[in-house]
Amino acid sequence: MDRRDFLTSSLASAAAWAFAGIVGPASAAETPPASPPSTDQPFGFAMLKEEARRLAQKPWVEPSGRVPARFADLSFDQYRQIRWKRDLYLWRGENRGFALEPLPAGSVYKLAVDVFLVENGLVLPVSFDRERFDWGANVSQPEDGVVLPFSGVKLHRPATADKWPEFAVFQGASYFKATTRDLRYGLTARGLAIDTASPDGEEFPTFTRFYVEKPEENANSIRLYALLESKSLTGAYRVTLRQGEETSTDVELTIYPRVDLGHIGLGALNSMFLYGSIGRTRQDDIRPSVHLSDGLAVKTGSGERLWRPLANPTTLQISAFGDENPLGFGLAQRARDFAAYQDLEQHWEMRPSAWVEPIGDWGKGSVVLVEIPSDSQIHENIVAYWRPATKIPAGQEFSAAYRLHWQASGLTPTDLAHVAQSREGRGASDARRRFAIDFVGQMPATATLRPAVSASAGRIFAPVVAANPAIGGHRITFELEPGNAPMVELRVQLTDDTRPVTETWLYRWVAA
Repeated sequence: MDRRDFLTSSLASAAAWAFAGIVGPASAAETPPASPPSTDQPFGFAMLKEEARRLAQKPWVEPSGRVPARFADLSFDQYRQIRWKRDLYLWRGENRGFALEPLPAGSVYKLAVDVFLVENGLVLPVSFDRERFDWGANVSQPEDGVVLPFSGVKLHRPATADKWPEFAVFQGASYFKATTRDLRYGLTARGLAIDTASPDGEEFPTFTRFYVEKPEENANSIRLYALLESKSLTGAYRVTLRQGEETSTDVELTIYPRVDLGHIGLGALNSMFLYGSIGRTRQDDIRPSVHLSDGLAVKTGSGERLWRPLANPTTLQISAFGDENPLGFGLAQRARDFAAYQDLEQHWEMRPSAWVEPIGDWGKGSVVLVEIPSDSQIHENIVAYWRPATKIPAGQEFSAAYRLHWQASGLTPTDLAHVAQSREGRGASDARRRFAIDFVGQMPATATLRPAVSASAGRIFAPVVAANPAIGGHRITFELEPGNAPMVELRVQLTDDTRPVTETWLYRWVAA
């Protein structure tokens, strides 16, 4: 795992550093960890929801850290040397199909979490044992009586009898990520987004407890539960993970607001886009592209497929795509060839796409895309999520469910041609911008292709469709003369006179 993978995102780091002053005593005896639920009933989702409901009725209390100061001050390089010993992963050697690795707190991960195992309905706390860790060359292990709390959990699945690669990690605020076989970690998911890009500031809820069920023998799935806490709400989560050619994450959540919630984000995804084939005016780099994702894909409630290339703007940009009961949305990495990036270290072509598939009706709302200016590849400056249109009143229970697909595909439709690449450059004059969009994939062989190009402002000139034999598809080119408009929303489709034969390309042009 390299620095890009470790620093889950600039937002996750910001959330962690927001609590940087919380450095607790060196001994766990002074601030004991949470105890397992005290009940004669087997642990289950209903029990966790009741715990969340009960906590929401109490005033918010800032989390009290239990991270010894010496470990809270570790550098990144020092922290990454601390590893749970591989041969001591929980359940390794028990033929369970999965293994669990608790993650230590320290460095930017200063928020302590409690980790419990669930076996036959019983809850068992995972205790700290310094002998289970390798401490590396530059970190001395804790002194006698000093407890280093956990900051999250990591999941492993065997590739061979001796190799147990990780495929999912939950660490930092409510962040988690997963990957598929043969791919690296890439974009990040969140349990919940609150007031993202709000002028009053964003709130970062935190998973404060994890309950991980012991898998059955030869299991194909593993389930964990998490308690979410923040100033505005508490929540209970049940997450079921399956890994194969893709990794699917079933997320069931119930939240209990302390205050009226007018801006939450479901299925929130964070990614990084520094530059690509479009909007690359500020970059001077030997690499053609640098990004974890290159576009937002949406399947609306009516079935329309949208594709919005990502941008790294000079000012914060927020786009909202109104819809009702969306069928899915996600952030995709469509460029899958090394030649698109030429990066021997990062291999951006090996990062997964993520698709959010709502379960049940989500009602009215909008898919929101937030694009934050960035000058570094370590910052996750892209956020996408579903924002319900209706405010959630204080005290009212709210539940939702979705399946999150982590996959190697580019989230392309199967019944329409899709966008392979988008380009932008100078037009016939300095007053114009020229665009070229390549479409590939399913398209009627006998279709008479016509461009459907529209703009919210300015004027469109010379839309032309031509075959592109180099990719086995078609290219549409046109020019935009924005005039005095500071921003223009563009919309492009190819049709056969009766219906669209491609997904809909959307783009926001912004004056420099």
